[in-house]
Amino acid sequence: MSYAVKEAFLTLQGEGVQAGSRAVFLRFAGCNLWSGREQDRATAQCNFCDTDFVGTDGQGGGKFADANSLADHVADLWDANSDYRLVVITGGEPMLQLDEVLIDALHRRHFRVAVESNGTLPATPGIDWLCISPKAGTDVVQRRGNELKLVWPQKGIEPAELESWDFDHFLVQPMDCEDVRASYDASIALAMDRPKWKLTLQGHKVVGLK
Repeated sequence: MSYAVKEAFLTLQGEGVQAGSRAVFLRFAGCNLWSGREQDRATAQCNFCDTDFVGTDGQGGGKFADANSLADHVADLWDANSDYRLVVITGGEPMLQLDEVLIDALHRRHFRVAVESNGTLPATPGIDWLCISPKAGTDVVQRRGNELKLVWPQKGIEPAELESWDFDHFLVQPMDCEDVRASYDASIALAMDRPKWKLTLQGHKVVGLK
């Protein structure tokens, strides 16, 4: 199988339980909830995405003919010894491309594989850390994992209903939008009202990392 990668680079994980960890960030091109084109945003299943996942022209991006070539690319980006290797795979929607062959290739290169998905497709077996970020109005089929990250506020999604899902951590993250202060306030209120949820912020944006 070949892979289309929007971008890949070495950074610190910016959000969630593993925030602050050195990681290779691997963003696949493509999503099943939005084409990525602005003219389609109003009719998309997810219309608040702030990510460019179209094409393969980003930093470290490209088309890779097979799993070993992509895993080698990730290993080259790490540029250090094999200790504590972490790759964070996202999109778009990574489950459109991520397969067990690639996960195995990354494991052979001593990487822990973390993935962030919208949960509308089943998770590929072999993932070491799975974060699901549900979007209102979609059919989330992947209801278990390590981390549930709810971007907030979202109309049409009820946090209390998500609490029955099988996750180790429940995180609420303020939506990056025009009225970000209102998003902060709503997220703080959710964490205060429902103690199962913990507030998480996009720390990479605070400190100026990509």
